[in-house]
Amino acid sequence: MSLPIVVAITGASGAVYARRLLSVLHHCGYDIQLSISTSGQTVFQQELGIRLELDNFDPWSLVPQKVSASDVALAKSVELNQPQEPGLFRYFHFTDFMSPMASGSALSAGMVVCPCSGGTLAGIVNGTCSNLIQRAAEVHLKERRKLILVPRETPLSLGYIDNLKKAAQAGAVVMPAMPGWYHGVESLDDLIDFMVARILDQLDIPHALMHRWGDDA
Repeated sequence: MSLPIVVAITGASGAVYARRLLSVLHHCGYDIQLSISTSGQTVFQQELGIRLELDNFDPWSLVPQKVSASDVALAKSVELNQPQEPGLFRYFHFTDFMSPMASGSALSAGMVVCPCSGGTLAGIVNGTCSNLIQRAAEVHLKERRKLILVPRETPLSLGYIDNLKKAAQAGAVVMPAMPGWYHGVESLDDLIDFMVARILDQLDIPHALMHRWGDDA
């Protein structure tokens, strides 16, 4: 059994990246432990028109139960990972400090905060642990496990830049939501998949979401 991947959704713009990431992880057979902040809930409704009920969460409000035949990139990624069945999907309220991700004794394959708000970033680098998401991120830093932060902000204040630096110095992978255009962009979905692909690369998960630089196949 593979270790779960912790995913946190907070209040920066870019909810579409989180939704796609969850779908790919789930259908590629990876277990997910998910937490969502109240600001993340607000952004999901504003950007995608999806109302997330944090006190009565339905995972299928975010992830399709089956792979669409038209989703060729996801279908190829599932084939590369050869899952026998989709991964488990567990949700934990952002106030639930009794959840597995709140303790270093519970193992994981890494954590992704996508998107990562400025407030969440500040809480992580300063160790305030005001909610489960910040605590889980601190756990990953102290246990020297993979922590991937996906901020989305522009322009950047000096304080924000300092916090990004602190995060990198602490061992986090800082991956701003800045999709590239060199891989044959034909649609908005290609830009979304670029970012999700880079996250999967950091987690050592095989995929077929993007055309790689120098790959003529």
